Amino acid sequence: MIYVAAFAVASATEVSGIVVRFADGDTFTLLGEGNKQVQIRLAEIDAPENGQPYGNRSRQALTSLIAGREVTVRIQTQDRYGRTVGRPYIGNTDVCEEMVRLGAAWVYPQYVTDDSLLDIEAEARRADRGVWGLPEAQLSPPWEWRRSGGQEEAPSDCNIKGNINSKGVRIYHLPGSSSYGPTRIDTSKGERWFCSEGEARAAGWRAPRH
Repeated sequence: MIYVAAFAVASATEVSGIVVRFADGDTFTLLGEGNKQVQIRLAEIDAPENGQPYGNRSRQALTSLIAGREVTVRIQTQDRYGRTVGRPYIGNTDVCEEMVRLGAAWVYPQYVTDDSLLDIEAEARRADRGVWGLPEAQLSPPWEWRRSGGQEEAPSDCNIKGNINSKGVRIYHLPGSSSYGPTRIDTSKGERWFCSEGEARAAGWRAPRH
């Protein structure tokens, strides 16, 4: 879903703007100056992947919270995919806290620095809210689901997926795009990973058509 958007840099540690696109329950895009799109990854939490149980509902939860609304992102860092990692706010409402409170995301143990998120998660678990209401067999944290092969890990930093569809068309998918999570790479079929868009295009792959 696309929204008309405006974007402004508030300071070196914050960006403010309107959401233009969602990839999943922890990644969205802002429109920057000069129509530059800036990918935002929610800090300290990890949402179910597209294709994982509760993945679609997690994305819907994030959409309901911030679609078309002014957000301010307090930046923490940048990840290896080039995404800006931070805590988005709607006024005084912390979006990361709300996603955990709704049971739409896990606290990410590897990166959490705010212990209050753990208390919020414990309360959501006690209430069987969101993912915590899933059958035990489906209750898998996203980081474990990825490691188990539910979604491939990119080799090194070459994280662009080169997929071949049922018609034999070669299409590459960038991290954070809506098609990235569900796409699987089978190297035995000629599919492969790329380190840059230029490399993918030179090899005969094209970007998805939306």
